[in-house]
Amino acid sequence: MPVDLLLPRTGTTYVVRLDGREMGDADAVFLQFYDGLRLPDYFGWNWNALFDCLRDLHWLPAEHYVLIIEAADEILPGDTAGQQLLFRTLLRAGRRWSHTRPLDGVDLSRLVIVLSCAEASVANLSEQLRRCEDE
Repeated sequence: MPVDLLLPRTGTTYVVRLDGREMGDADAVFLQFYDGLRLPDYFGWNWNALFDCLRDLHWLPAEHYVLIIEAADEILPGDTAGQQLLFRTLLRAGRRWSHTRPLDGVDLSRLVIVLSCAEASVANLSEQLRRCEDE
């Protein structure tokens, strides 16, 4: 998919790039998000807290948000349950942004999440994401 289709047309955009290779355990996942998204000090360092922050992002003054996770196939190696928790958290946050209706005259911010991986891992990562949708 061309990158141009993922980027918003106009407005202020906050782009963050995270590295799945640096997400070896849950604490490292939370640290990547904390640093990359400049999460507030009240962040609770757990999956529910990550979801709460991803559905808000009010501390980042932007009209659009693009979250890129490189090497997403290398996140939490050997921890399938942890991978599913992260992917479900991202899916829930994306749905939250997609289903919020704006007030009249208010243009809502938009969140785009891009998971990048090695070509050989596309089928496996796609299957993991499909399983998250089914749950």
